Amino acid sequence: MNDTHCKISAATLARTAALALALTNQVLSACGKPMLPIESATVEQLVTTGLTVTAALVGWWKNNSFTPEAIKADGYLEQLREKQ
Repeated sequence: MNDTHCKISAATLARTAALALALTNQVLSACGKPMLPIESATVEQLVTTGLTVTAALVGWWKNNSFTPEAIKADGYLEQLREKQ
């Protein structure tokens, strides 16, 4: 498919990357190898859990379109909103 309008937005990629980083940090922290160099285990767990929850909520609050069909549908919805 050679449609130039089917590109994943930078915001979608940024939110997905933030979620991936948070999930990776959470898994590593659970395995005893945290990415965040914090001394207190309690503070570390609170920070990593907070990071994961925040990234998950912010990252998937918006419609993250990855497939060409979904991206086209987003464009269609934007056109409908502009007409109103």
